[in-house]
Amino acid sequence: MADSSITKNALAMALKQLMKTQGFDKISVSEICKECGMNRKSFYYHFRDKYDLVNWIFYVDFLGTLQVASYQNGWDALLELCEKFYSDRDFYLEALKIEGQNSFHDYVIDTLRPLIIYFTEDVFSGGPERDFFYVFFADAFLHAILHWLQDDINMKPEEFVDNLREVFRLIAARAMKGGHTEEPSSQEP
Repeated sequence: MADSSITKNALAMALKQLMKTQGFDKISVSEICKECGMNRKSFYYHFRDKYDLVNWIFYVDFLGTLQVASYQNGWDALLELCEKFYSDRDFYLEALKIEGQNSFHDYVIDTLRPLIIYFTEDVFSGGPERDFFYVFFADAFLHAILHWLQDDINMKPEEFVDNLREVFRLIAARAMKGGHTEEPSSQEP
């Protein structure tokens, strides 16, 4: 079991190193193996493909260490996620750019779904509203995180999450007042 962990970690470190200098789509399994001195057979013994390796890294880095009971609310969980993405910015920035059938974005949304539902069950008891909320906000959060990681300002995770919280507070306050205070002007051509 320990050898398996050592091999997986070596492959993970090799992929992370390669992703510092090139896009994920340009990296082959052969390059990953060459980077850590292993053969392709070792790689495929542990992972289906390079997408599976990316997902495993996220699982080990974040999902496998989740302590849901230690969070007071969903913002604490989001802060921990942002801290993880920020601490390994090069890797997660590239991972969030992976598109298509095996996108990391979709994996994150799928795996975090139970956590988000847990923290919003008092707001949405179920049904189509909950599913709509989940898809909309999970997607919005990940896109906001992607843009934040791309930003050169180096905003710390705490500040980023505080900004998100303030945006939600302002939206909720506006919604409680009944929406817009002024009618939008209509301009005719």
